[in-house]
Amino acid sequence: MANNEWKKLSESEWREKLSDDAYHVLREKGTERPFTGQYLVADKQGVYRCAGCGQPIFEGDTQFDSHCGWPSFDSAIDGAVYYEKDTSHGMVRVEVLCSRCDGHLGHLFNDGPTETGQRYCINSVAMSYEEE
Repeated sequence: MANNEWKKLSESEWREKLSDDAYHVLREKGTERPFTGQYLVADKQGVYRCAGCGQPIFEGDTQFDSHCGWPSFDSAIDGAVYYEKDTSHGMVRVEVLCSRCDGHLGHLFNDGPTETGQRYCINSVAMSYEEE
């Protein structure tokens, strides 16, 4: 599917394509419960892809253990994500979305322990992993 075609899928097409949990996170801006995701442990060297469209979004070597309950990364692949202001739940946060399909991935915080100072707090269900 061409890059611009992902943004044209109807919600019923997304429902057919995604699991209920992935649909809730990617399309309804939901969040998986903390410490339940499959990608919590930072021991991967491959690439994480958007579970909606397959676009590469994070390199495995950018992941770190933040102990926040969700997989954390200190940088995204250039051009793979974009950001929106999120004022839901009575707070101001930076939402992280896939640049190809507009899927909600998680949030970005400026409290990371690495050189970038960033912590991309991402839902496991919003990603798939591919070994190098």
